[in-house]
Amino acid sequence: MNMAAKNNALNKPVTLSPQLENVVGKGPMTRAQVTSKVWDHIKANNLQDSKDKRMINPDDKLGAVIGKEQISMFKMTGAVSKHMS
Repeated sequence: MNMAAKNNALNKPVTLSPQLENVVGKGPMTRAQVTSKVWDHIKANNLQDSKDKRMINPDDKLGAVIGKEQISMFKMTGAVSKHMS
């Protein structure tokens, strides 16, 4: 896939599930905006593991989107994208 197509996917507004809207606000918004807002939520609520910053400890809001278990930031992206269409 060329970069233009890849950037296009990131810049195309997507519909968000109600659970995801609880975390990031009302959609539609681009995948890039969603990712940014999920990280805002993680940082604002101190959800990164203190020993391993790559691990996220979801709170109730984020847990409704990605599950209640601790998750790596890499797997989290995939879990979040299941809530976008």
